[in-house]
Amino acid sequence: MNQAYKDLSERWASLLKENPTLRIRNAAEILGVSEAELVTLNQVEGKRVIRLNSNFKALLPAIEGLGPVMALTRNNAMVHEKTGQYKGVSVHGNMGLALGVIDLRVFFTRFETGFAVTEETAHGVRNSLQFFDEFGEAVHKIYAVADTNMDAFTALVEEYRADAQIAPVSVSPKLEKDLLSIPEDLDIDGFEQGWSELKDVHHFQTLMKKHLLTRVPAYRAVKDEYAQAIDCSAFEVALEAARRSELSIMLFVGSPGVIQIHTGQIHNLKRTGPWFNVLDKGFNLHADTTQIAHAWVVRKPTSDGIVTSLEVFDKNGEQLALMFGERHNGETEQAAWRALIADLEEKYALEEEAVV
Repeated sequence: MNQAYKDLSERWASLLKENPTLRIRNAAEILGVSEAELVTLNQVEGKRVIRLNSNFKALLPAIEGLGPVMALTRNNAMVHEKTGQYKGVSVHGNMGLALGVIDLRVFFTRFETGFAVTEETAHGVRNSLQFFDEFGEAVHKIYAVADTNMDAFTALVEEYRADAQIAPVSVSPKLEKDLLSIPEDLDIDGFEQGWSELKDVHHFQTLMKKHLLTRVPAYRAVKDEYAQAIDCSAFEVALEAARRSELSIMLFVGSPGVIQIHTGQIHNLKRTGPWFNVLDKGFNLHADTTQIAHAWVVRKPTSDGIVTSLEVFDKNGEQLALMFGERHNGETEQAAWRALIADLEEKYALEEEAVV
């Protein structure tokens, strides 16, 4: 380990001594480095790290053989945890899909490095597979649970172990993006016409790209019948309302390389400081609601009728989470979900979305 990494290792150890429960993502932010750089410090007491090779398209389908695991995908404000078995994993070019209890959309172009990590915790040894993008930001983590086949876990790590076990990682500087500005030359009529002609919600990204838009500016630009600004507290209120009505919903949380989806009812909700939590068997969501700066009700036409989402973003316009009523292709949207959204709009709609 070179001197720079030795110094970083000592700084992290000192930080953990002061705050033993500090999450590695938060430690990396405090120390001014990436999470991937901290993970590679395998000299830190209580940690062992094995670097994996870059054959991620083969590795992910092989996770099914481990049996039950916990899949974790997060961004700065939302942590989405699902426990189950990876099933129905397929790879299509640079995109992967998992379509079982673990429901994922995977963008392999954002997978830069991967590690098998063994940690000593207050609750015993914890084993995981962790994947990072070119900026050293975590895109997905897979944790062993009590019923995981650990013989298969060990064999998988050995099969995908990188030939060179080099601690340092090369991390690219992350450039800031403007996700809030509406282009001055936006063809608003053309954009709204394209919106009105949508047949599939998955085509919306292509429409925005055509008009050089990101989500918050797109929603600010169009008429209220397409996108209605709503108070940021509506996200928590919607979760509470879905619980009370036993409504089956879909919760999407994305990292730079993975979108993870929960479908079903939610039951156990708890506020802990800034975090509003769903604490159900097989599914946890931890939402730092203080970071929600923009919230929108969005309606998109499809061949099955209007599909309505509640979408939340941070102060920079980064998408944090999306919520839908449970719906399958060929089905119309649930009337109960539309009623929930209508109630939210009646109570929390904003005349004008704040510009930050």
